Amino acid sequence: MKLLFEQHKDGRRGFTYAKVDVPKAEPLAAKYCRKSETYLPSLSELDVVRHYTNLSRLNYSVDTNFYPLGSCTMKYNPKFTERIANLDGFSQLHPLLPQLLGGGMLAQGSLEVLYEAEKMLAEITGMVAFTMQPLAGAHGELTGAMLIAAYHKDKGARRKYVIVPDSSHGTNPASAAIAGYEVIVIPTGPDGYMDLGEYKKRLNKEVAAVMLTCPDTLGIFNPHIKEISDMAHEVGALMYYDGANLNAMLGKCRPGDIGFDVVHINLHKTFATPHGGGGPGAGPVGVGERLVDFLPLPRVIRRNDGTYALDYHRHKSIGYIAPFYGNFGVILKAYAYMLILGKEGLTQAAEAAVLNANYCRARLKDYYELPFDKPCMHECVFSASKQAKNGVHALDIAKYLIDKGYHPPTIYFPLIVKEALMIEPTETESKETLDVFIDTMIEIARLAQDDPASVSAAPTRMPIKRLDEVKAAREPDLRWKP
Repeated sequence: MKLLFEQHKDGRRGFTYAKVDVPKAEPLAAKYCRKSETYLPSLSELDVVRHYTNLSRLNYSVDTNFYPLGSCTMKYNPKFTERIANLDGFSQLHPLLPQLLGGGMLAQGSLEVLYEAEKMLAEITGMVAFTMQPLAGAHGELTGAMLIAAYHKDKGARRKYVIVPDSSHGTNPASAAIAGYEVIVIPTGPDGYMDLGEYKKRLNKEVAAVMLTCPDTLGIFNPHIKEISDMAHEVGALMYYDGANLNAMLGKCRPGDIGFDVVHINLHKTFATPHGGGGPGAGPVGVGERLVDFLPLPRVIRRNDGTYALDYHRHKSIGYIAPFYGNFGVILKAYAYMLILGKEGLTQAAEAAVLNANYCRARLKDYYELPFDKPCMHECVFSASKQAKNGVHALDIAKYLIDKGYHPPTIYFPLIVKEALMIEPTETESKETLDVFIDTMIEIARLAQDDPASVSAAPTRMPIKRLDEVKAAREPDLRWKP
């Protein structure tokens, strides 16, 4: 595509100004004026409309193609939830209205959604209460770490450490560090689980919490999770559940039932709200009984007369963690999704996600190295180490998939797998779609052996061909010059 600057034609206009009939204003002082002419292209309205329409068609979305991006749950989201969020009674509500005089009575419907969504999430996860305020998963993690810190401080306990496995999401150690803790990393054993022996060595009464992604980023559920939880509680530590992979667990296992004290949920992953492009997200945090008093302000409560209000009177609370009550539109879509699917539907979603991932794992394991060859949950992690011996790396495979019309899966994560390829098919994709994708992956594996140069050259069919990515990062060319 040509840039708008390159489409410029002298004298061409998209509109004309009406004759000015107001007195001229005093000119701006020289210091506020440009010292040289700026160049803007002259274009017709049609030129501009076509340019941006064609530009938008280059966007990749799950509405148009398969998007197997592991650990992010890039699944199709039903359009009815968008319609719910666009209802005037919700979309036209000012976010500060409940705080204004009488505003709470004008926002009863929205407060009820927040209250009921909290109750549903508590039932799904086995928690006692939730805060709906965190604006993303990492924000939820930080909120959870702050709740843990407040709990230990209230008990007068001096705790220095948070334990995370090396298969955790990268934001786990960052959230713990921001909350003031030192991080202890436990390696993964040869069985694909957190090394229990090393865990026992490092666990002591200075550990504030154990943060686990469950299932972990290898897509594996740790069968020792209850034992890990019991050992943490014996030394007074709390268990933190990273719920980014909760879509594998819905209706099957509640974090609260296996010993977790704090849970964050990515509504924009598990509960059908659009994910990607920097947001919007929502990362509600649930807690067990002993942490309820520390939840952020305000809390949505239901009065005896059945109306809803905001409660600011919680003296042990960690305070405000967001200016409003969360990304309400995202919460509303998740609420509608939970209502329409119900317990049976959510359970079926988890079953289909796990089935699809294991189907991909079984069909591809003869072509790509499988570091831990055991049934997976919602995502499977391969390694391109076999292909790398012929000079074809995970990045090359990702670029070739772009040529084939696919968004690449996550590559080089988790860090503990060399040449990692993390594939998450999600529950919303059909067997036919998966078969075509799998056949493409098999084709790449064969090309990597017979004609590796063709894979390493990709993409060749896109508007932008293979970039020198190091140069692009170090010497970005961000401005068009005539």
